[in-house]
Parts: sequence; structure tokens; C-alpha cells
Amino acid sequence: MAALRVAAYLLLLVLGVLTGVAGALVQAAWFPGGLLLALLGQMALCYGGVRVMDTRLGGGAPAAGWTAVVLYLTATRPEGDFVFSVGVGSYVFLLGGMVAGVMCATMPKLSQPGRSSARLGK
Repeated sequence: MAALRVAAYLLLLVLGVLTGVAGALVQAAWFPGGLLLALLGQMALCYGGVRVMDTRLGGGAPAAGWTAVVLYLTATRPEGDFVFSVGVGSYVFLLGGMVAGVMCATMPKLSQPGRSSARLGK
């Protein structure tokens, strides 16, 4: 059972990496719709991770993968190539995605394990 949870967290981490790469390519291509689509994809993945795993780490794993790959893509290369252009959209994508990941990773737990949702005493 624990190995299955670890595999699920690793899958969420990989999905965060893929979402970061896809968002980096889409956010400037179809501005402003691509930016909105990239941010909504990041938010949906992090929130979905929280809901599926029922832990905060479920939102933190894709946020960590997303942040790592996006920060890697912001670095300039010796060849002079870069993924992000200079502009407001790139900064909104970087900061907005990080804020969305932190919000999902720090949101309150959705349910308490081992307790029923029924009211007691009535």
C-alpha cells in the first residue's frame, strides 16, 4: 500500500514537470488565452492531486515538479537560446503558477481519516 502511494506521488511529480513544459510553450504562443490555459492547467493538477491523495503533499508534488522545470527553463543557455520571452505574460506565468502551487499545497485537509461525516448526537 505504501509503495502504491509513493508511486502516485512520483506520478504527480512527473505530471507537474509535463504541465510546466507544456505551459511554458503555450503561454506565449496564444497570449492571453494560452497564459490562462497554462495557469488553469497548473491549478487543476495541484488541486486534483490534493483531492485524489487527500493530503497536502498531493498538491505539493506536482507544484514541486512544475517549479523545478520552469525555473530550469528560465535560465539562459550558452548558445543564447531561451524559452521565455521578456514580457508581462512570462512573469505572470512564473509567479502565478508558483502561487497556485503554494495555495494548493497549504490548503486545509479535506477530510479527517477514520471519522464519519455524520453528525453525532442527533
